[in-house]
Amino acid sequence: MGLRVTLVAAARSSSLLAERFDDDRPLDEAGWYEVQQAAPALLPLGAAELRYCSPTRRSRATGTALGYAPLAQPALRDCDMGRWRGLTLAEVAALEPAAVDAWLADARSAPHGGEPLLAFISRIGGWLDTRPADDVTVVAVAEPSVVRAALVYALRAAPATYWSVDVRPLSTVTLVGRPGAWHLHLDAPALR
Repeated sequence: MGLRVTLVAAARSSSLLAERFDDDRPLDEAGWYEVQQAAPALLPLGAAELRYCSPTRRSRATGTALGYAPLAQPALRDCDMGRWRGLTLAEVAALEPAAVDAWLADARSAPHGGEPLLAFISRIGGWLDTRPADDVTVVAVAEPSVVRAALVYALRAAPATYWSVDVRPLSTVTLVGRPGAWHLHLDAPALR
């Protein structure tokens, strides 16, 4: 079987339009409601031998609400957005349009003074590749951006693919394999 890592996107802490870079706000009321609604489907993932989460408040709260008792992993933190931290994309685009264009076009750029996209994807991949490799199941609750980065890394996709992956709150993705050799695993619905 190898290593099986299921990533759960944290519940939301704001509406999609109000999302802020590198934000650490707690779950909002809608996020708590969505966790309650999704819990029956996500609770079985808590049987994983290893349970982790991003160090953000919303990731920790999501994992705790689902009964995972996750261990916070600093390597699963969101991308460091430097001076853009706490701002929305619209706010940054209004203040620094050329910088936003450069950031979106070049995965090695960091006009915000933080972490380049390529370094972020590599950091998340490094976390994946240092998990135990012997028939272990892992569940990790993390920011949607972390789930996107893990997918890009695991599939060995071009960094620009990151911008084409939509990860909704409380969605899951499972990666199966071993360090350096990952496969996307899609589960079929249970047949009765």
